[in-house]
Amino acid sequence: MLSIIIVTKNESEHIARCLKSVSWADEIIVFDSGSTDNTVEICKTFTPHIYETDWPGFGPQKQRALNKASGNWVLSIDADEQITKELQAEILQAINNPRNIHHGFEIPRLSSYCGKQIKHGGWWPDYVLRLFQKKQGEFSNSLVHERVIVKGPISQLKNPILHDSYTSLEEVLSKTNNYSSLGAEMLFDKGKKSSLIQAIFRAIWTFFRTFIINASFLDGEQGLMLAISNAEVTYYKYLKLHLLNLQKSNLL
Repeated sequence: MLSIIIVTKNESEHIARCLKSVSWADEIIVFDSGSTDNTVEICKTFTPHIYETDWPGFGPQKQRALNKASGNWVLSIDADEQITKELQAEILQAINNPRNIHHGFEIPRLSSYCGKQIKHGGWWPDYVLRLFQKKQGEFSNSLVHERVIVKGPISQLKNPILHDSYTSLEEVLSKTNNYSSLGAEMLFDKGKKSSLIQAIFRAIWTFFRTFIINASFLDGEQGLMLAISNAEVTYYKYLKLHLLNLQKSNLL
C-alpha cells in the first residue's frame, strides 16, 4: 500500500495538478496550516484525509503527516510538484518488486523557474529522497530544507518529479522572504553569528557559484534571474541572522 503525504498553505494555484498526478495512490494525506484560499476545498475533492493544524516548520509538519500514513510505502510530495505517468509506473514497479532490497529511493527533480525548466545552476539532476518504507524513514526536525532519513539501503529512480518551483516574480519574492527568515531562525538556534559584511560576501559567492560554477548562464535569462534570487535569499538570511543576534544582545 502506498500513502502520499503533502503539506499545504495557500496552494490553490498548484494543488489540483499535484493531487491529480497522484490520484492513483492508495491513500492521500494532506496537512494544511491555515490556508485562507480554497486549498482545503480543492483537497476535499481528492481525499477525505485532511488535517488542519498549526505550522511547526517543514520537518515537524511532514513528520506529523507521516505518522498518519497507513501505507507500508510513503511518497512525500510538495504541493507544487507533479508525478508523471512514467514516474508513476517506475514507482509502482519498485515498491511491488518482490526482489526489492531497498528501503528508500531518491528521485530526480526537474524544476522550472518563471516558466522555464532549469538544467543548470545546481538544479539538475536534483535528487531528493521521497519514496521510502514508513517503518524505515523519518523527517529531520528542520524548519526548512528538511530531509528524509532512511535506515537501510537506498537506490535511485530515473524519471523525474516535475517541480513548478517559481511560477512568477511575486512567488520569487514571497519565497525569498519566507526561506530567508526560516534559514536565519535555524542558524540562530544553532548559535551561529553573522554581520552585514558577511551577508554581502556570502551573497556574492552564492551568485558566482550558481551563475558561473554551476553554469546557470546556460539557461538564459531565467538562469541569471535564478542566480540573483539565490543570492538574495543568502543575503537576507545572513542579514536577518545578524539582526536576530543584535536583538538578543539588546543592541537593536
